Amino acid sequence: MYTKEEEKAFYELAKQYLNKEVDDLAGSVDELRNVLNYADWKYYVQSEPVLADAEYDSLFKKLVHIEEQHPEIITPDSPTQRVAKGLSERFPAVSHLVPMLSLDNTYNAEDLTDWDRKCRELAGTDEIEYCVEPKYDGASISLIYDDDMMVRGATRGDGVMGEDVTINARQIRSIPLSAKLHSFGIKQMEIRGEVVIDKVFFEKYNEQRIAEGLPPLANPRNAASGTMRILDPSEIRKRGLSAVLYSISDYTLLPGAERPAELSTHFDSLKWLYQLGYPAPIKEMKIFRRIDDVIAYCAEFEQRRDSLQYEVDGLVIKVNSYALQDKMGMTSHHPRWAVAYKFKARQATSKLLRVEFQVGRVGAITPVAKIEPVPIGGVTVSSVSLFNEDVIKEKDVRVGDTVIVERAGDVIPYIVKPIVEHRDGTETVIEFPTACPACKSLLEKQPEEAAWRCINIGCPVQVVERIAHFASKDAMDIRSLGITIVQKFHDLGLLPDIPSIYHIRWDEVQKMGGFGEKSVQNLKSAIEQSKKQPLNRVIFGLGIRHVGETTAKTLASAVSHIKEFYEWDIEKLSALPDIGPKVATSVIDFFARDENKRTITMLEEAGVNLVNDHRGQKPLEGALVGKTFLFTGTLSQFKRSDAEAMAEAKGGAILSGVSSKLNYLVVGTDAGSKLEKAKKLGTVNILTEQEFLELISD
Repeated sequence: MYTKEEEKAFYELAKQYLNKEVDDLAGSVDELRNVLNYADWKYYVQSEPVLADAEYDSLFKKLVHIEEQHPEIITPDSPTQRVAKGLSERFPAVSHLVPMLSLDNTYNAEDLTDWDRKCRELAGTDEIEYCVEPKYDGASISLIYDDDMMVRGATRGDGVMGEDVTINARQIRSIPLSAKLHSFGIKQMEIRGEVVIDKVFFEKYNEQRIAEGLPPLANPRNAASGTMRILDPSEIRKRGLSAVLYSISDYTLLPGAERPAELSTHFDSLKWLYQLGYPAPIKEMKIFRRIDDVIAYCAEFEQRRDSLQYEVDGLVIKVNSYALQDKMGMTSHHPRWAVAYKFKARQATSKLLRVEFQVGRVGAITPVAKIEPVPIGGVTVSSVSLFNEDVIKEKDVRVGDTVIVERAGDVIPYIVKPIVEHRDGTETVIEFPTACPACKSLLEKQPEEAAWRCINIGCPVQVVERIAHFASKDAMDIRSLGITIVQKFHDLGLLPDIPSIYHIRWDEVQKMGGFGEKSVQNLKSAIEQSKKQPLNRVIFGLGIRHVGETTAKTLASAVSHIKEFYEWDIEKLSALPDIGPKVATSVIDFFARDENKRTITMLEEAGVNLVNDHRGQKPLEGALVGKTFLFTGTLSQFKRSDAEAMAEAKGGAILSGVSSKLNYLVVGTDAGSKLEKAKKLGTVNILTEQEFLELISD
C-alpha cells in the first residue's frame, strides 16, 4: 500500500504533528488523516505499530477538534468516521451482488485425492495450480466499495440475502474505509472475508468479564458473529474485532477500462489487495501443483494451528486460475473449484450425566460436569468445567441435557450450550451448594467475584492441596511426596498441615505397606534438602493467591527475611515490578492472617530457609540490570528455568506476561500468542535463543 519513502514521510509527519498545537494543523488536515490511516494500517494489518497508543490518541484528538470546528471538511474515509452512535432498530436485509455459497467439505487425504481427480476432469487439463489458505473460524462478511469508498458491509445471512451491518463494519480498524480502486480502472468491487477476534484479546476479554461477574463468551467464532449484530457500535471496539479478506467476488470496471492483470489468479488478486492495504491472508497462502503436496501441507498446518493469531478450523483449497474457475463452474450449493479440508472436530455433542463440586487449593468451588465420554480434537473428554454458578444460570445447563462441548487448542473443554430442542422433561436444574462439599462450612462470595469460596482454613481438601503444592517440583521439590502420598499421610494424621512435613513420625511410616527402608530414606533426604531451598520457592510454595513463580521471585528479591512482609502496605508492594493492586492486596491479606504467621514461624523453627541469601538478586552493576525478560515457545538449547536463571544472573528480571514493562521476549518454536502480543505492542525486543545467548555473553 505504501512505498518505503511514503512510510518514512508519514512517520516523520506524525512526529512533527505531535509537537504542533492543534490550531497549527488546520491547514494540514488531509495529511493528518493520511498519517492516522497509515498508523491504522501498520497496526491492524501489518501488526507493526509505529506510534505509541498515547501518540496515536493525541493525533486523533487533534483531528477530531479540527473537524468539529470545520465540519465541512469531513470526508467519509476520515478515521473519525469509524465512530458511530448506536442503532435504533434491527439491521435491514440486503442482497449480495453474488450469492455467498457454502464450501464442499473434505476430512481426509482420500477425499482430497478424489476432489483433485474431479477438478482435472472438469478443467480438461492436468496442469492445475492450487492455492491453499486458512479457513478462519469467525463470521462471514461481504464488503462493497464504490468509487473508492466502502459503502456497505453485510453478513452472510442465507447466502442470497444478508444483514446490513455497515456501521459496525466501519468500527473494525483493519477494514479500510477507502481504497485506490479507480486508479486500476475499477468502479465497484465486492470483497468477501471473515470477521475474527484475536485469541489473546479474547482470553483477556473473558478474564475481564469473569472478574466483573459476567459469564465468559463461548468462543471467538460465536463472539465475532454475535458482536457484529450488537446495536451499540462502541461494543465492537471493546471486543477488538478484526477481519481477514479472502476473495474478490465481483467487480465492475470504469467505462473504457481494462481488467487489471492482477485479477487473473486468486493468489495474485489477494496479493494485490494486500498491497492496497486490505487485511488479506497472503502470508499464510501457499501455491501447489500436486495434490500430494497439498495433503502434506494440510497435515503439517494442522499441527501448528494453535500458534496462529486467530482460530482456524481447516484449510481452503482453491483452483488458482480464474479462467479455470469459470470453466468449472458451481453447483447450487458450492463452487466446484474450491473445497474445505476440515481439521479434527473441536466440537461434539454429549449427555450431561451429573455435576460434581470440587474444592480448590484456595477454596474456590468449581462445578464440573461429568458427561458421556466423547472424542474431541483427538482427545476423549468426560469432564468439563462449568466455571461458576453464574455460567450455569446464564447457559441454563441442566443434568440430563444434550450439550455441545468444545475444545479449543489446549484450553480446558467447556460447554457451549445445551440443545434445548432435545429436552424431554426429565432434565433437572443444577442446584449450587450453599456449604462446602468437603467440610460443610458455609460458602462465601465477594461482590466483585464470580466464585463461591470455602474460607475454612482447616478444610481437609484445601489442606491436602496446599501440602501437595508446597512439596511440588516448582516449589520445595520434595520428591516422592505427591498428592496420593499426601492424601494417605493426611488421612492417617501424619500430615495435618504444611509444617508437619518436617515432623513426620517415621516409625509410623515404616509400618505402612509400600514403604521400604530405601523409600523412607529417599523421602527423608528430600525433605531435609528442601530446607535449603531459596526464599522464592518457599513463597511460591505457601500458595498465596495470585502469586506464581515469577511473582514469588520478585517478592523474595525485595526482602531479607519473609517476615518483613508483615509490615508492608499495598503502596509499597505495588511499586515492585509486575505487581498490581490485586496481587498486592492478596499478599497483604495472606501475611495479616494469624494462622499463616504461625505456619511461617513453625517452618523457621523446623530449619526451613526463610532468608533471602541474595542468590538470584540483581548485581549492583551489569548490562542487564533493570532489564526484563520473558521466555515463550519450546526452547531447544536449554530448559526455560535455566534460561531464566541465566538472565537473572546477569541482573535481568523475569516477568509473567507481555506488557509495556517487558524489554525482551525470547522465543522458541510455536511461540504463539505472546509473540503476537509483543509484535502488536511494538516496544518489545524479540530475540531468538541464539540472540539471547549473544546478549548475555556481551
